[in-house]
Amino acid sequence: MNKRLLLAVVLLFTVVFMTGCFPKKQPANGGDKLKVYTSFYPMYDFAKKVGGEKIELTNLTSSGGEVHDWEPSANDIIKLEGADVFIYNGAGMEHWVKKVLKSLSNKELVVVEASKGIAFLDSEQEDGHSEEEGTDPHVWLSIKNAKLQMENIKNAFVSADPQNAAYYERNYTKYASLFDALDKEYGESLAALPGKNIVVSHKSFAYLCHEYGLNQIGIEGVSADSEPEPRKMAEVIRFVKENNVKYILFQSLVSPKTADTIARETGASTAVLSSVERLTDEQLASGADYLSIMRENLETLKKALE
Repeated sequence: MNKRLLLAVVLLFTVVFMTGCFPKKQPANGGDKLKVYTSFYPMYDFAKKVGGEKIELTNLTSSGGEVHDWEPSANDIIKLEGADVFIYNGAGMEHWVKKVLKSLSNKELVVVEASKGIAFLDSEQEDGHSEEEGTDPHVWLSIKNAKLQMENIKNAFVSADPQNAAYYERNYTKYASLFDALDKEYGESLAALPGKNIVVSHKSFAYLCHEYGLNQIGIEGVSADSEPEPRKMAEVIRFVKENNVKYILFQSLVSPKTADTIARETGASTAVLSSVERLTDEQLASGADYLSIMRENLETLKKALE
């Protein structure tokens, strides 16, 4: 067990011993809001869309924080003891979940693995990152997958709070139609463009590319903390030149250094293609969400592939 996670669990049991109890949960069907915790941004956004005013929603990871290597603090674990619902992505994204859930005494907690039912794609393990079963965890970058994740979340809310089932169903139906419309726009727009190759700083877009017939060439691996080898850099530079790639795409909140290097060597430009793993405080304050960021991604792709 990771030292930080072990310390968090030890502190958790220290609190139990000293206080004799955890924060008391209120019954979900007694008129109080569901206490919902999410592991990182897309899960938070989907839960917010479905749960609306019927839930008290907290995202465990801070805005702008790295997601792949994040681990909960003792205080985070204590919060889960008082939660009604916990939502996480799965597909190996949150390596800490199994150990933390095993440590909890909250047996009434409704746990939602939002990626359940999704066909995972291979991460290819180019960066040595130990994703569970070799899968790419960025399933939400397929809009169809994101809709399924939102449906899984809706079903959990209905189960935990059946008296508000109609409310959750209405919200899901409303946003599912918006997801369908954007998915259709992606399909029609990208199918009409001559280019099919995208060069990305991190190989996080397998589901997006699989859904819309694109091919991603990753400079670095799935994780944002990986580093490209000189051989890989040379291969990408050669590919960009031979295939007349116009843009090198890098993720927001990740250093553009590698993308800038490739662009200088090839004469290409750079642009942001977001993995929607995390949003800045400024983006959140402006009302940005999964749908608006994915729409921005579509505009970037159209520019890069025209």
